[in-house]
Amino acid sequence: MQLDAIQPNRAAAAAREHEAEHLMTRYQQADGAAATALVDLLSPQLYRFFASQLGSRANAEDMLQEVWLRIHRARHTYRPGEPVLPWVYAIAHHVRVDDYRKRKRISSHEFGTDELPEPPAEHDQTSDLPPFDELVAALPESQREVLVMLKVNGLSIEEIARATASTPGAVKQKAHRAYERLRNLLTRTPAKRSEARGVAQ
Repeated sequence: MQLDAIQPNRAAAAAREHEAEHLMTRYQQADGAAATALVDLLSPQLYRFFASQLGSRANAEDMLQEVWLRIHRARHTYRPGEPVLPWVYAIAHHVRVDDYRKRKRISSHEFGTDELPEPPAEHDQTSDLPPFDELVAALPESQREVLVMLKVNGLSIEEIARATASTPGAVKQKAHRAYERLRNLLTRTPAKRSEARGVAQ
């Protein structure tokens, strides 16, 4: 698989952004149909964003529900006329970080008990995810997040910087490192690639 194959169509991304802005403005005005249309429009890419981070369908679905709850509560903070995707992904970023911290606390608590937790069924969770999601699983979390926003969800460097409270330079650096690591993985044999994923976990 070539990296260019996962490059989003910029024209399609721009059209989706324009439609999302229109729907979000109507959503703020208590238009229920617009709220439903916005959920239908953005949920697939938000789900892919969460699933690519964790490789777990159950966790991705939980976080998708949580992000829409937070969007609903914070909808008054969106400023009409501004790009809506960075605003949405800033909320999604916080949901992902909060989920990670929550799982880390639970994991620490479980290992503190006398009974050891059962190993996660990783193959069951990731078996139905696309190969790209399996590939990016080998990346560090921050690089994975940037690459999914950039290559899968079609956000620009500046939009990602806004969503993650970072700088364009820092985003470019993470993306560059992610590309380099993926290129190295793509040039190895499947056996070595699997071995590299095992070492990274």
